Amino acid sequence: MGWSFRIAQVKGIDIKVHVTFFLILILGAVQWGGITGTLDGAIFGVVLMILLFTCVTLHELGHSLVALRFDIPVREITLLPLGGVAQITKNPDKPLHELLIAIAGPLVNVVIAAILFVILGGIGGASVLNGRGLLTSLEQPSPQGLLVWLLAANISLVVFNLIPAFPLDGGRVLRALLAMALGYRRATRIASAIGQIIAFGLGIFGLLEGNFILMLIAVFVFFGAGQENAMAESKTILTTLRVGDAYNRNALTLAVGDRVSKVVDFLLTSYQPDFAVMQGSNLIGIITRSDVLQSLATSTVDLFVTEVMERDMLKVDAEKTLQEVRELMTQQSKRVAAVYNGNAYLGLISAEDISEAFAVLAFQARQREARQGQQTQSGQV
Repeated sequence: MGWSFRIAQVKGIDIKVHVTFFLILILGAVQWGGITGTLDGAIFGVVLMILLFTCVTLHELGHSLVALRFDIPVREITLLPLGGVAQITKNPDKPLHELLIAIAGPLVNVVIAAILFVILGGIGGASVLNGRGLLTSLEQPSPQGLLVWLLAANISLVVFNLIPAFPLDGGRVLRALLAMALGYRRATRIASAIGQIIAFGLGIFGLLEGNFILMLIAVFVFFGAGQENAMAESKTILTTLRVGDAYNRNALTLAVGDRVSKVVDFLLTSYQPDFAVMQGSNLIGIITRSDVLQSLATSTVDLFVTEVMERDMLKVDAEKTLQEVRELMTQQSKRVAAVYNGNAYLGLISAEDISEAFAVLAFQARQREARQGQQTQSGQV
């Protein structure tokens, strides 16, 4: 994610902070500085936010470490003002794996809350947990108040994340349970519909109460549920076609002696954005439109394509499905892959090619469903 910087690494997972994250620290300082009217209060607010997002980070690490246990790569965890995002590169293939990954995050917060509860009892702070409410000790900054606030925050994280609506953990738990009986595609449709119904209800309630944050969350959940359903549809469809049946067989290619000016000619006279650089029948690199534009912007010399091309290429077997190739592209942050049949180079395929193939396959699938529906109705007449 852009505008982020790394602060730590755990099991090869980069933990990053987005620049907007500091807004939440400022909010904590302003809120507690205003309550107490002192610098100590502002510092207390900053410490609260840092500890809260430490809990959020542990929550995301819970998801991530279980994903790694099932050989699912995790690129990074990014902290934002509204929470944390673990970039798990793909959805698990097995419902049980998705269930365990989804539940791991909230379970971390349950453990943290239990530890805080025990600590509060040990220091004689259990009285703050009686009928007077959890937050009564937070009138002024104090160590006890800090623990109570964190306890309440972790309980809230568990409750909120287990709402059965995508993209929250509860939505993934629901899909995993449904998928065990109904299959991945149907389970996603049902879970997405339930999520959007819940989001609509949250939005109406937020509107009636004048709660802008709740309305914002409702919008986030509504579109997140729709996006998850679209991703499931694309996953199902893209598994039906091999990459060997979808790469560009008529692509223009370049030789090692060609220069950037020739690539410019190709870009101006064709729709092709990516070009294989060949040495005989062997692929030695890939040059893209962005490579060419960068070369034109930084150099006045007509360079050889071998000076500009990318040598670190993603190579995929022609027997892999488009879905498998798309997942590999995501994992390795590549938008172009070289397709091989054994050791023989066949051609290139890009993320845009896969998207175009999905659009065509989805249209064909809708046509088949429509024809089947018409045949069913004709048989009933």
